[in-house]
Amino acid sequence: MAQKKSIGIIGGTGFYDIPGIEWTDERVIETPFGNPSDAYRIGTLDELEIVFLPRHGRHHSILPSEINSRANIYGMKSLGVEWLLTTSAVGSFREDLPPQDIVIVDQFVDRTKDGNRQTFFGNGVIAHIGFSHPICNELSSLVYEAGKEVTDKIHMGGTYLNIEGPAFSTRAESVLYKSWGMDVIGMTNIVEAKLAREAEICFSTLAIVTDYDSWHEELDVVSTTSVIENFNKAVVTARKVVESTLRKFQLERNCACKDALSDAFLTDVSTLPREKLNEFGVLLEKYLPNE
Repeated sequence: MAQKKSIGIIGGTGFYDIPGIEWTDERVIETPFGNPSDAYRIGTLDELEIVFLPRHGRHHSILPSEINSRANIYGMKSLGVEWLLTTSAVGSFREDLPPQDIVIVDQFVDRTKDGNRQTFFGNGVIAHIGFSHPICNELSSLVYEAGKEVTDKIHMGGTYLNIEGPAFSTRAESVLYKSWGMDVIGMTNIVEAKLAREAEICFSTLAIVTDYDSWHEELDVVSTTSVIENFNKAVVTARKVVESTLRKFQLERNCACKDALSDAFLTDVSTLPREKLNEFGVLLEKYLPNE
Protein backbone atom coordinates (compact mmCIF):
# COMPACT_ATOMS: atom_id res chain seq x y z
CA MET A 1 0.00 0.00 0.00
CA ALA A 2 1.29 3.47 -0.89
CA GLN A 3 2.23 5.70 2.02
CA LYS A 4 -0.32 8.41 2.79
CA LYS A 5 0.59 11.93 1.77
CA SER A 6 1.12 14.05 4.87
CA ILE A 7 -0.18 17.63 4.91
CA GLY A 8 0.60 20.01 7.77
CA ILE A 9 -1.63 22.90 8.83
CA ILE A 10 -0.53 25.69 11.16
CA GLY A 11 -3.24 28.10 12.21
CA GLY A 12 -5.87 28.85 14.79
CA THR A 13 -8.00 26.46 16.79
CA GLY A 14 -10.90 26.97 14.35
CA PHE A 15 -9.13 24.60 12.01
CA TYR A 16 -9.73 21.70 14.35
CA ASP A 17 -13.17 21.58 12.80
CA ILE A 18 -12.38 21.05 9.10
CA PRO A 19 -15.22 18.83 7.84
CA GLY A 20 -14.29 15.29 6.93
CA ILE A 21 -11.12 14.97 8.99
CA GLU A 22 -11.15 12.10 11.46
CA TRP A 23 -8.82 13.06 14.28
CA THR A 24 -7.13 9.97 15.68
CA ASP A 25 -4.11 11.03 17.74
CA GLU A 26 -2.26 13.80 19.53
CA ARG A 27 1.51 13.74 19.58
CA VAL A 28 3.87 15.67 21.86
CA ILE A 29 7.17 16.14 20.03
CA GLU A 30 10.55 16.92 21.56
CA THR A 31 12.91 18.68 19.17
CA PRO A 32 16.57 19.77 19.23
CA PHE A 33 15.23 23.34 19.08
CA GLY A 34 12.96 23.23 22.12
CA ASN A 35 9.22 22.76 22.54
CA PRO A 36 6.64 23.37 19.79
CA SER A 37 3.64 25.58 20.47
CA ASP A 38 1.44 22.63 21.46
CA ALA A 39 0.79 18.95 20.80
CA TYR A 40 0.31 18.01 17.13
CA ARG A 41 -3.17 16.79 16.29
CA ILE A 42 -3.16 14.01 13.69
CA GLY A 43 -6.04 12.83 11.54
CA THR A 44 -7.01 11.49 8.13
CA LEU A 45 -9.11 12.67 5.22
CA ASP A 46 -9.51 10.22 2.37
CA GLU A 47 -5.94 9.11 1.57
CA LEU A 48 -4.28 12.05 3.28
CA GLU A 49 -2.71 12.32 6.71
CA ILE A 50 -3.37 15.73 8.30
CA VAL A 51 -1.10 17.18 11.00
CA PHE A 52 -2.45 20.30 12.75
CA LEU A 53 -0.64 22.66 15.12
CA PRO A 54 -2.09 25.82 16.76
CA ARG A 55 0.63 28.44 16.23
CA HIS A 56 -0.09 30.38 19.42
CA GLY A 57 -1.04 27.34 21.50
CA ARG A 58 -4.57 26.05 21.95
CA HIS A 59 -5.32 28.82 24.47
CA HIS A 60 -3.64 31.54 22.37
CA SER A 61 -1.02 32.20 25.03
CA ILE A 62 2.11 32.72 22.87
CA LEU A 63 3.06 36.12 21.43
CA PRO A 64 4.22 36.25 17.79
CA SER A 65 7.79 36.98 18.90
CA GLU A 66 7.63 34.08 21.40
CA ILE A 67 6.62 31.42 18.87
CA ASN A 68 9.26 28.73 18.56
CA SER A 69 8.88 28.29 14.82
CA ARG A 70 12.03 26.19 14.60
CA ALA A 71 10.49 23.63 16.92
CA ASN A 72 7.10 23.88 15.15
CA ILE A 73 8.51 23.24 11.68
CA TYR A 74 11.00 20.62 12.89
CA GLY A 75 8.10 18.75 14.50
CA MET A 76 6.21 18.79 11.21
CA LYS A 77 9.29 17.46 9.41
CA SER A 78 9.79 14.69 11.98
CA LEU A 79 6.15 13.62 11.52
CA GLY A 80 6.69 13.20 7.78
CA VAL A 81 4.92 16.38 6.60
CA GLU A 82 5.83 17.26 3.01
CA TRP A 83 3.30 20.04 2.33
CA LEU A 84 2.47 22.82 4.79
CA LEU A 85 -0.52 25.18 4.70
CA THR A 86 -0.63 28.07 7.15
CA THR A 87 -3.25 30.69 7.96
CA SER A 88 -2.76 34.04 9.64
CA ALA A 89 -4.56 37.31 10.33
CA VAL A 90 -3.23 40.30 8.38
CA GLY A 91 -3.88 43.97 7.81
CA SER A 92 -4.42 45.24 4.26
CA PHE A 93 -2.80 48.18 2.47
CA ARG A 94 -5.25 48.03 -0.44
CA GLU A 95 -8.87 49.16 -0.74
CA ASP A 96 -9.54 46.16 -3.00
CA LEU A 97 -8.40 43.74 -0.27
CA PRO A 98 -11.06 44.46 2.37
CA PRO A 99 -11.53 42.68 5.70
CA GLN A 100 -12.59 39.02 5.36
CA ASP A 101 -10.85 38.59 1.99
CA ILE A 102 -8.10 35.96 1.68
CA VAL A 103 -4.73 36.49 0.00
CA ILE A 104 -2.46 33.64 -1.09
CA VAL A 105 0.81 35.42 -0.45
CA ASP A 106 3.72 34.90 -2.86
CA GLN A 107 6.34 37.33 -1.52
CA PHE A 108 7.64 38.64 1.80
CA VAL A 109 9.49 41.64 3.21
CA ASP A 110 11.09 41.13 6.62
CA ARG A 111 11.02 43.87 9.28
CA THR A 112 11.76 41.61 12.24
CA LYS A 113 14.92 41.83 14.33
CA ASP A 114 15.92 38.32 15.43
CA GLY A 115 17.42 36.53 12.43
CA ASN A 116 18.74 33.65 14.56
CA ARG A 117 15.27 32.18 15.03
CA GLN A 118 14.72 32.13 11.26
CA THR A 119 17.16 29.31 10.51
CA PHE A 120 17.94 25.84 11.77
CA PHE A 121 21.56 26.26 10.86
CA GLY A 122 24.62 27.87 12.39
CA ASN A 123 26.44 26.31 15.32
CA GLY A 124 28.94 24.65 13.03
CA VAL A 125 26.75 24.01 9.96
CA ILE A 126 26.35 26.77 7.36
CA ALA A 127 23.65 26.68 4.71
CA HIS A 128 22.15 29.41 2.49
CA ILE A 129 18.84 28.49 0.87
CA GLY A 130 17.50 30.10 -2.29
CA PHE A 131 14.50 32.22 -1.30
CA SER A 132 13.72 34.46 -4.27
CA HIS A 133 10.40 32.62 -4.64
CA PRO A 134 9.45 31.90 -1.01
CA ILE A 135 6.29 29.86 -1.53
CA CYS A 136 5.64 26.63 -3.42
CA ASN A 137 3.92 27.67 -6.63
CA GLU A 138 2.43 24.21 -7.21
CA LEU A 139 0.83 24.09 -3.76
CA SER A 140 -0.36 27.71 -3.90
CA SER A 141 -1.90 27.21 -7.35
CA LEU A 142 -3.85 24.24 -6.03
CA VAL A 143 -5.08 26.26 -3.04
CA TYR A 144 -6.20 29.09 -5.32
CA GLU A 145 -8.03 26.84 -7.78
CA ALA A 146 -9.74 25.00 -4.93
CA GLY A 147 -10.52 28.26 -3.17
CA LYS A 148 -12.19 29.83 -6.21
CA GLU A 149 -14.82 27.09 -6.02
CA VAL A 150 -15.62 28.23 -2.49
CA THR A 151 -15.43 32.03 -2.61
CA ASP A 152 -14.82 34.98 -4.91
CA LYS A 153 -12.98 36.74 -2.06
CA ILE A 154 -9.72 34.87 -2.60
CA HIS A 155 -6.75 36.51 -4.34
CA MET A 156 -3.62 34.95 -5.83
CA GLY A 157 -0.39 36.80 -5.12
CA GLY A 158 0.64 39.57 -2.78
CA THR A 159 3.55 40.78 -0.68
CA TYR A 160 3.39 40.15 3.07
CA LEU A 161 5.30 42.64 5.22
CA ASN A 162 6.34 40.87 8.43
CA ILE A 163 6.73 43.09 11.51
CA GLU A 164 7.84 42.08 14.98
CA GLY A 165 4.78 43.09 17.00
CA PRO A 166 3.00 42.67 19.30
CA ALA A 167 1.92 46.30 18.79
CA PHE A 168 0.15 47.22 15.56
CA SER A 169 1.79 49.79 13.27
CA THR A 170 1.82 53.51 13.93
CA ARG A 171 0.01 55.54 11.29
CA ALA A 172 3.36 56.85 10.00
CA GLU A 173 4.70 53.30 9.63
CA SER A 174 1.51 52.14 7.93
CA VAL A 175 1.58 55.01 5.41
CA LEU A 176 5.26 54.24 4.73
CA TYR A 177 4.64 50.53 4.16
CA LYS A 178 1.73 51.31 1.85
CA SER A 179 3.99 53.65 -0.17
CA TRP A 180 6.44 50.76 -0.60
CA GLY A 181 3.77 48.77 -2.45
CA MET A 182 3.19 46.22 0.28
CA ASP A 183 -0.13 44.35 0.13
CA VAL A 184 -0.67 42.93 3.62
CA ILE A 185 1.03 43.07 7.02
CA GLY A 186 1.38 40.44 9.73
CA MET A 187 3.64 39.11 12.48
CA THR A 188 4.31 35.43 11.85
CA ASN A 189 4.61 34.02 8.35
CA ILE A 190 8.08 34.78 7.01
CA VAL A 191 9.83 32.74 9.69
CA GLU A 192 7.65 29.73 8.89
CA ALA A 193 8.30 30.15 5.17
CA LYS A 194 12.08 30.25 5.62
CA LEU A 195 12.16 27.28 7.96
CA ALA A 196 9.83 25.23 5.75
CA ARG A 197 12.21 25.83 2.85
CA GLU A 198 15.20 24.72 4.96
CA ALA A 199 13.21 21.63 5.97
CA GLU A 200 12.42 20.99 2.28
CA ILE A 201 8.68 21.23 2.93
CA CYS A 202 6.38 22.78 0.31
CA PHE A 203 4.83 25.92 1.82
CA SER A 204 1.79 28.08 1.14
CA THR A 205 -0.10 30.56 3.30
CA LEU A 206 -3.62 31.98 3.42
CA ALA A 207 -3.48 35.54 4.74
CA ILE A 208 -6.89 36.42 6.19
CA VAL A 209 -7.55 40.16 6.04
CA THR A 210 -8.94 41.52 9.31
CA ASP A 211 -8.38 45.29 8.98
CA TYR A 212 -6.81 48.12 6.96
CA ASP A 213 -3.86 48.51 9.36
CA SER A 214 -3.75 52.20 10.35
CA TRP A 215 -3.18 54.05 7.05
CA HIS A 216 -6.87 54.47 6.24
CA GLU A 217 -7.98 57.96 7.28
CA GLU A 218 -11.72 57.22 7.12
CA LEU A 219 -11.72 54.15 9.35
CA ASP A 220 -11.07 53.62 13.04
CA VAL A 221 -7.64 52.54 14.22
CA VAL A 222 -6.95 48.83 14.43
CA SER A 223 -8.23 47.17 17.60
CA THR A 224 -7.90 43.62 18.85
CA THR A 225 -11.70 43.42 19.10
CA SER A 226 -12.26 44.26 15.43
CA VAL A 227 -9.44 41.97 14.33
CA ILE A 228 -10.91 39.01 16.20
CA GLU A 229 -14.43 39.76 14.93
CA ASN A 230 -13.35 39.85 11.30
CA PHE A 231 -11.06 36.85 11.68
CA ASN A 232 -13.82 34.72 13.22
CA LYS A 233 -16.10 35.54 10.28
CA ALA A 234 -13.47 34.93 7.62
CA VAL A 235 -12.07 31.77 9.18
CA VAL A 236 -15.29 29.96 8.27
CA THR A 237 -14.50 30.63 4.60
CA ALA A 238 -10.80 29.86 5.03
CA ARG A 239 -11.68 26.53 6.59
CA LYS A 240 -13.79 25.69 3.52
CA VAL A 241 -10.87 26.68 1.26
CA VAL A 242 -8.57 24.33 3.13
CA GLU A 243 -11.12 21.53 3.00
CA SER A 244 -11.58 22.05 -0.75
CA THR A 245 -7.81 21.96 -1.21
CA LEU A 246 -7.48 18.71 0.71
CA ARG A 247 -10.35 17.12 -1.23
CA LYS A 248 -8.59 17.93 -4.52
CA PHE A 249 -5.08 17.09 -3.37
CA GLN A 250 -3.31 15.15 -6.12
CA LEU A 251 0.14 16.77 -5.98
CA GLU A 252 3.39 14.90 -6.31
CA ARG A 253 6.71 16.32 -5.15
CA ASN A 254 8.05 17.56 -8.49
CA CYS A 255 8.95 21.09 -7.36
CA ALA A 256 12.32 22.45 -6.25
CA CYS A 257 11.20 22.69 -2.59
CA LYS A 258 12.01 19.02 -1.97
CA ASP A 259 15.70 19.58 -2.78
CA ALA A 260 16.18 23.06 -1.34
CA LEU A 261 19.30 22.06 0.59
CA SER A 262 20.98 20.19 -2.26
CA ASP A 263 23.23 23.14 -3.14
CA ALA A 264 22.86 25.19 0.05
CA PHE A 265 25.65 23.87 2.26
CA LEU A 266 29.00 25.58 2.63
CA THR A 267 29.91 23.06 5.33
CA ASP A 268 30.76 19.50 4.29
CA VAL A 269 28.25 17.75 6.53
CA SER A 270 29.73 14.33 5.74
CA THR A 271 32.83 15.29 7.74
CA LEU A 272 30.99 16.31 10.91
CA PRO A 273 31.09 14.11 14.02
CA ARG A 274 27.96 12.18 14.90
CA GLU A 275 27.22 14.27 18.00
CA LYS A 276 27.16 17.41 15.86
CA LEU A 277 24.88 15.82 13.28
CA ASN A 278 22.49 14.75 16.03
CA GLU A 279 21.91 18.43 16.84
CA PHE A 280 20.14 18.77 13.49
CA GLY A 281 18.27 15.46 13.54
CA VAL A 282 15.98 14.73 10.59
CA LEU A 283 17.04 17.86 8.70
CA LEU A 284 20.33 16.34 7.55
CA GLU A 285 19.47 12.65 7.20
CA LYS A 286 19.07 12.91 3.43
CA TYR A 287 22.54 14.39 2.97
CA LEU A 288 24.59 11.98 5.07
CA PRO A 289 26.62 9.17 3.57
CA ASN A 290 25.25 5.67 4.09
CA GLU A 291 26.90 3.99 7.04
